[in-house]
Amino acid sequence: MNGPRLARALAAPAPGWTTAADAIVVGTGIAGLTAALELRTRVPRVLLVTKGALSSGSTVWAQGGIAAALHPDDTPDAHLTDTLAAGGGLSDPEAVRVLVTEGPDRVRELVARGTSFDVGPDGDIALTREGGHRADRIAHAGGDATGAEISRALVAQIEAVRHDPGIEVLENALVLDVLTGAPDRRSPVDVLGDTERGPGRPVAGVTLHVRGAGSRDGVGAALAPVVVLATGGIGQVFRSSTNPPGATGDGIAAALRAGAAVGDLEFVQFHPTVLWQGMGAKGQLPLISEAVRGEGALLLDVSGHRFMPAEHELAELAPRDVVAHAIVRRMAATNADHVLLDARNLGARHRGVDYLRRRFPSITARLVAQGIDWTEEPVPVAPAQHYHSGGVVTDARGRTSVPGLYAVGEVACTGVHGANRLASNSLLEGLVFAHRAARDVARQVTGSGPRRAPEPEDRPGGAALVPAAARSRVQRATSEGAGPVRSAASLERAAAVLAGVRTDAHRAPDVVADPQVAEWETTTVHQVASTLVHAALLREESRGGHFRTDFPVPDPVWRRRVTLALDDDGALREAALVPAR
Repeated sequence: MNGPRLARALAAPAPGWTTAADAIVVGTGIAGLTAALELRTRVPRVLLVTKGALSSGSTVWAQGGIAAALHPDDTPDAHLTDTLAAGGGLSDPEAVRVLVTEGPDRVRELVARGTSFDVGPDGDIALTREGGHRADRIAHAGGDATGAEISRALVAQIEAVRHDPGIEVLENALVLDVLTGAPDRRSPVDVLGDTERGPGRPVAGVTLHVRGAGSRDGVGAALAPVVVLATGGIGQVFRSSTNPPGATGDGIAAALRAGAAVGDLEFVQFHPTVLWQGMGAKGQLPLISEAVRGEGALLLDVSGHRFMPAEHELAELAPRDVVAHAIVRRMAATNADHVLLDARNLGARHRGVDYLRRRFPSITARLVAQGIDWTEEPVPVAPAQHYHSGGVVTDARGRTSVPGLYAVGEVACTGVHGANRLASNSLLEGLVFAHRAARDVARQVTGSGPRRAPEPEDRPGGAALVPAAARSRVQRATSEGAGPVRSAASLERAAAVLAGVRTDAHRAPDVVADPQVAEWETTTVHQVASTLVHAALLREESRGGHFRTDFPVPDPVWRRRVTLALDDDGALREAALVPAR
């Protein structure tokens, strides 16, 4: 099946300034902040780039918690079993083993770095349970503000060293492209076992646009032999999402344009319980954490019928894809556009009507702002895009198929999540693999003497610019074609719409579009959407976060990763990459 043709660069002005570092980290969620803190003590100079303010990473929005086998009665092996079960047969067991065995120590290091988790009467970290877990292993903070607390602690660590000569923090900086040098013989064979790709183009740094005054303003170039992408998710590729506005898939698109392989893009996690605000709602929507169901809340249809016990043995605590698909089916059966989350029983269970307000203060505040008192009434909810299980393919040290390019956190495809992420494994994945990547980067940069970035060289494949006015069209096509329930017909319609979007706005005198942030982000959204839709068309089965009505059951033939890469002409092709272990 022929894939779309995508440009290998964004249309942008030539860099007006240049800086240099030994390693560049892009993103300030848990993965980016951890990588930067670890690298600061291991390499001479680190540049930390963030799209907004230092504290604007997606981690701040994580409610439920971080999963790790911290209880004496729990084990990494039990955590591994639950993770593999949620992954639908596609998780890499070795990557999962790394996650669950190193995870507890990494969480304890978060405490040492100032993170204040909620504690029980005995003073130990309080643990709860979420969907897919068969043990209480979710550590949380501030009731339902875990990500915000982790982000606060890590940002404070960065602020404490911000003026050290070994680190520079560049805020309000959108990375446009990963710079690469001339092809050399340090081939991706060393990392991902692709014997057909030939010599790779090594990383030379990034181009970026900085909004603000001073010497770092406008488009510039930051040169480095290593770039660590920690840019988060793809929520704004869809019409409605729990992701913040900055989650436009920048890292995936930049890695693709640089020649990196991406995998599992078709596996999108739609959170089952997102506050339903009407059919016209779009943008970032309030999430009702899975931890609410973990505490005992029930899902009801609009007739008041509890439907999850008939769907899965874990009922409301089934894996997220199971719950989301069950909700979609129930909505169709009742001719409704939402179901109800009933948490009213939690006050009685925990002997206090104030329990919901104490345990979930952030969610309570958001519901009150919408005129909902969930201690007295059920909450209308429906699935919305939440997390992306796919990303830039990496090995267990965060290395991609481009020499010098690393990816950690949600932007990466480590093999941990497979077809569906287990609840609260995302923060842990970013934490664990950022540590591992930082150690490998330090070895690469300083192991045999200082390493310099190669001279940047233009790549073949042309440049693109999509007008900002096209974003809603792209989001609608993706949402309707590649939403929780898909088919060949819906995906082909989406592909046709995406193929019809103009990508040469910088050359069109009759189109109002200039190289600027809105157009660059829209171009990225279009490229990610086109790649995701193509991956979903290729996978002719249903598994995890990918459900097709024309192929409604898993097929053993597809128990493999769909991996895609751009050739020199920008044609998207399937690449048989196998991560090295």
